[in-house]
This record gives sequence, structure tokens and C-alpha cells, in this order.
Amino acid sequence: MGDIWRVFRAMGAARGLALGGLLGLSVLAMGAALLGLSGWFITAASAAGMAGIGIAFDFFRPSAAVRALAMGRTASRYGERLVTHDATLKALVALRLKLFQGLLRAPFERLERLRGAQALNRLMADVDALDGVPLRLILPVATGLAVLAGSFFVLWGLTDLWLAAWISGGWLVLGLVSGALGIRASLGESRRAEAARQATSERIIGLLRARADLAVTGALGDRRLRAIAADARRQSARDRLERRGRALGAALSGGGTLLLTGTLILSALRVDAGTLDAPRAALALLVTLALAEALTPLRRLVTDLGRMRIAARRVVGALPEAEAPAGPAPEPRPDAPLLEARALGVARAGRVLVRDFDLSLHPGEVVALSGPSGAGKTTVLAALARLTRPAGGTLHLMGHTYDAWPKDAFRDRLGYVAQRPGLIAGTLHAALALGQPDLDVARAQAALEAVGLWERLEGRGLEAELGEGGAGLSGGEARRFAIARAIVRNPDVLILDEPTEGLDAVSAARLRDGLRRMLPRAGLIIASHQAADLDWADRVLDLA
Repeated sequence: MGDIWRVFRAMGAARGLALGGLLGLSVLAMGAALLGLSGWFITAASAAGMAGIGIAFDFFRPSAAVRALAMGRTASRYGERLVTHDATLKALVALRLKLFQGLLRAPFERLERLRGAQALNRLMADVDALDGVPLRLILPVATGLAVLAGSFFVLWGLTDLWLAAWISGGWLVLGLVSGALGIRASLGESRRAEAARQATSERIIGLLRARADLAVTGALGDRRLRAIAADARRQSARDRLERRGRALGAALSGGGTLLLTGTLILSALRVDAGTLDAPRAALALLVTLALAEALTPLRRLVTDLGRMRIAARRVVGALPEAEAPAGPAPEPRPDAPLLEARALGVARAGRVLVRDFDLSLHPGEVVALSGPSGAGKTTVLAALARLTRPAGGTLHLMGHTYDAWPKDAFRDRLGYVAQRPGLIAGTLHAALALGQPDLDVARAQAALEAVGLWERLEGRGLEAELGEGGAGLSGGEARRFAIARAIVRNPDVLILDEPTEGLDAVSAARLRDGLRRMLPRAGLIIASHQAADLDWADRVLDLA
């Protein structure tokens, strides 16, 4: 339950949920008061008529109170639904934003392992499962306990201690025992249903994204059957959960009948003994009946708690840690290299790939890293780009250690384009302006010309739509588009992983010339297998 509580705190929206809780409490209290007052009123009026004093009985104030409670309960129910759902939706938005921030701040190695289907499930399915935390757990439990406590003291004042304890305490014990047994019986099934639902979502997303490759390899039918099997397991688990929920509902109904029977017997004994009048006995009976509403949400809570616990455990692990406020960016030292690495060591999966790597990059200089596949070129670039922690050594940007630079200021100074860059769907201009919201059309066009893409895209214009992951562009075009996106930020250092891979000689030469023309004073670090790239560089560092 600790994870669920942490998620609830991360949701925020405390004011809206508190107001919704008060309205929910008023609904339960007014419902109990309405039935109790109605029972008292009818019985008292009958007794007055039988005694021949009906003309002296005050019919107007009790009947007005009944009407006020009926209308007030309806208004409170409407307000409670409106306020709590509005607050919950806002809380889910806040939780999704925090979860997205946590994914963005996650270590580079973790992001590399994270599949798109898993990330989408975290942002959508897990958060959707957690909408029940305020609506079906926190608020119903809090309001139910509050109304049972309040009814105990009211009934104590209107009847006697033992009758009040039987009614309020009986509902409390029934709720606790039924809830505990129901949770114990349903928790495992709820977890299995949620696991099957997550597997179904991930397999369907994976099936849709890789449908072309699966069709070519003949694996499409097998993956489709696996998705159908996961959905069948999900439906089977949900059916078993529904049966447990109905069993819990029957147990609550039977327990409520026993409580009502006990209230009838205790009230009759007190009326017979003369310690309680008939109208108040009727009030106690109908309040007992009304308090069943406090336990109504228990059935849904029991069947959904396992799902909420699984989602909360995953979401808590992805929430961002509190960060200290970023300090001011240091002033670059004019006599220092743009980037300097001393005795740098990098490792991957616990295996050291490079030791004692030294680099000093100056304005306008191009340094190339060469070496066979697996030598650690990409891992070194990731460390230089502050995406991974080095295994040893020191790194300086413009005369200051990496840790001295706030992240935003660091990204303004240093750009990085991966071998397989990610492009976000939207207009071409919006994709180029990522991280550079004030990008003007002229500079966007100049950057695309520098990488040799403007002739290809000019007919479509910068407002043309780019598909998810760069759909509509070839692999080489997507890489050049990502390089143009880095160029428009005008970084002091630009790191490129295999920038000319898949390009013909003419396009590669045009890209190199465009980089030098657009960023004449920037220092460039590239990793490449291409001989032309290595010849273009001022220095080549062989990691072999």
C-alpha cells in the first residue's frame, strides 16, 4: 500500500479531492438521515393519530426536512461526481506529466532498453489503472469510516450505546472482514488479469509496428495468435474476478440482513422494556438499512486493488526524483579547449571497452573516432555527450567540469545526433524547432540546404506533416534531418555518430561541406567507418 500512497501524493489535486470527499460524506450522511427521519416521521405520525393527538403533531418541519434532505442529497451527489471526476482527471494529467519527466530523466542505458510498447503502457494503461486510487480507494474508505463514526455518535444520542455500537460497529466489522477476505481471494486473480491485459496491449502494439517485417518473415500469424491468447487469458481472469465480486456482494447483502435482523430484535426488546419509543426504533432500523451504501464501493475496490497495486509499483519506480534547483551556467574560459577528456574510461554491461582515452577539441576542429564495430565508439560518444557516466577520468566543457554545467545550459552548448535518431511526428518546422521554439523559417531552410534535404522537401514546404519516427523519410534522410535539427541550435560542440552512413559519395560530401559552412567555429566529433569522413577530419583517434 505504500506505493499506492506515494502515487496518490504525486497526483496532487488535494483541494478538489478533499472537496469531493466532503460532498461524498454529505451524500452518505444525508442518505442515512433521510431514511432515519422518514422512518421516525411515519411512525411518530401514526402513533400520534392512534393516540388522538394528530392535530397537535408538527407535520410541517419533519416533512420539510425530508424534502430538504432528498434534494440536498441529489445536489450533493451531482456535485460529488462533478468535483471528484474533475479532480481525478487533472490528477491523472499531472501524474502522466511526472511519469514522462521521469522517463526523460532516466539513465541512457535504461532508455535504450525501454521498448515503445512498454513506455506507452506506463503512460497510458498504468495511469488509467490508477484512476481508482482516489475514486475507489481513498475517498470511499475515508467517507465510509467517517459516516460510520458519525452515525455511532448520533445513534448513541438518539437511542442508546449498545444499539449504536451494534449498528455502526456491525457495519464496520462486516466491511473489514468481507474486504480482507475478498482482497485475499481476488488479489492474485486481479494481478493475473492485469498482467494479461498489459501483455495484450504490448503484443498488439508490437504487432502493428512490426507488421511488415513479421509478414515478410512469415511470423505474422504466430504473433497474432499470441496476442489473441493473451487477450483470452485477460478475459478469463476478468470473468473469475467478476464471480468473486458477485460473491462478495452476496456476502455483504447477507451480512446486512443479519445486521438488520439484529437491530430489529434489539429495538423490539427496548421498546418492550420501555427504554425506547417506537419512532426511534424505526429510525434505528432505517439507518441500519441506509448505512449499507457506505460499503457499496467495496466490491469494485476488491476486484481492482490488485491492478492498482501492480500499476503503482511500476509507476513509483519511474517517477522522477526531486532535483536541486539548477545554478547559473559558468562563463566559458576563452583559453580552454571546447571539450577535453583526460584518462576517460567507458564501460557497457559491466565490461570496460575503452581506457585512458584523451581528447582535446578546439574551435573549428574535426576529430574522428575510428575502430571496428564493438570497439566502443558509440559508448565514448555517449559519455562525451553526458548521456552515460564514464567509468573513470574527467570531462570538461569550455574549461569547466561537466557537473558544473546545468543540464539546459549544457545542451545549449553541446549537440548530439545518434546513429539512429528519433523524430517526432508533426510538421517539418516543428520537428526542426524541437528545443528551439523561436526558430525562423530562413534558418530552418538554411539548415536543410546544408544537409542536402531542402531540394527534396521544398515542394512540400515546412508545414508538411512528418510521420511517427520520421515516416516519409528514408533512413539517410532521417539522419540528415536530425543533423539539421542540431545545426539550428548553433552548438559550440556537435557530436555525430556515423553521420554519412547509407549516403552516396555526393550526398556525404555535401553534408560535410554544409556542416563546416553552417558551424565554422564549432568543434565536431564524429564516429565513422567511412574513409572519406576520416580523410575530412583534422585528427583521427583509432580506438582499436
